[in-house]
Amino acid sequence: MTRYFPAEWHNQYAIQLTWPHENTDWEWVLPEIQSFYIQLINIILEHEHVILSVPNEDTITQVKNLLSNHPFQCHFYIAPNNDTWARDHGPISIYKDNQLAIADFIFNGWGNKFNASLDNQLTRRLFEQKAYPSQHIESLNFILEGGSIESDGKGCLLTTRQCLMNTNRNASLNQSQIESYLSQHLGSEKFLWLKHGDLEGDDTDAHVDTLARFAPNNQIIFQGCQDSEDSHFDELQAMKEELKGFSNSQNEPFSLVELPWPDAQFEPTDNQRLPATYANFLFINGAVLLPVYGVKQDEEAIRIMTQALPEHKIIPVNCSIVIRQYGSLHCLTMQIPSPQLQSGVSK
Repeated sequence: MTRYFPAEWHNQYAIQLTWPHENTDWEWVLPEIQSFYIQLINIILEHEHVILSVPNEDTITQVKNLLSNHPFQCHFYIAPNNDTWARDHGPISIYKDNQLAIADFIFNGWGNKFNASLDNQLTRRLFEQKAYPSQHIESLNFILEGGSIESDGKGCLLTTRQCLMNTNRNASLNQSQIESYLSQHLGSEKFLWLKHGDLEGDDTDAHVDTLARFAPNNQIIFQGCQDSEDSHFDELQAMKEELKGFSNSQNEPFSLVELPWPDAQFEPTDNQRLPATYANFLFINGAVLLPVYGVKQDEEAIRIMTQALPEHKIIPVNCSIVIRQYGSLHCLTMQIPSPQLQSGVSK
């Protein structure tokens, strides 16, 4: 049986989201974050379906009344949840013999920092409600979040040592054993491990989707830091040097695209630094949703992304409200690829 882990820009069926409600950590800014979700869903529905996990029937009515008309549908599924970070509690999708299959890893709240018992059951609950265009699910005894890994669709997997080698995840496994397990279950052939790179305010132990991302045409788009006075400067410069030494499965160097460093963002209530990053973008069909923060570097980030991804429309989405819970756009979402592998490997 062949296993293939597609790149995020592979043709998609839907984006999965988990609706924020009064029993999540968003309770204190609930109107603002729910308004953000409606905006996000309306954008996505112009390009593909949305799978939305909600707590009850009343929420379905509430959301339906706020959505515009679109060419694609928002599909609702009722399931209890702890929080809303679908990137990490959602399914990881692969192809087994060209058919979509769901890999259901364990989610332990980023190393048991937060209660995640309900979130850990979400993928199975939604699968049982036929949310996914797949009849195949594999429950895996391995702790892994979607935000901690990147696939280039050509056999390479990019991750960080700080997360995957952390003793709060799979403490009994060494690097070789982790690679062997992920190779067996995802089909990845080459592993690229970042030692450097971290964002203040990040709860995830340096998820790679906040730092460096694969993109079409053998590119890695990464969050740079051009401000030598900023506390992140040394780590992100060291990460940049690491990326320069990486090569793909054909041993070809990647083309690197550096994103600007946004002005520092702080939580108004306690002045804690927030993890604003442009690298937390989301590929959808025909477009890229780029998190922006209402700062002067936004326009430069849009320009760089437009140049790097000419086949995608760059859609800026203000994520100032999202980072107040220490994540950004990509962290809230999980792509579900098309049910059949039609076009071979990703570009």
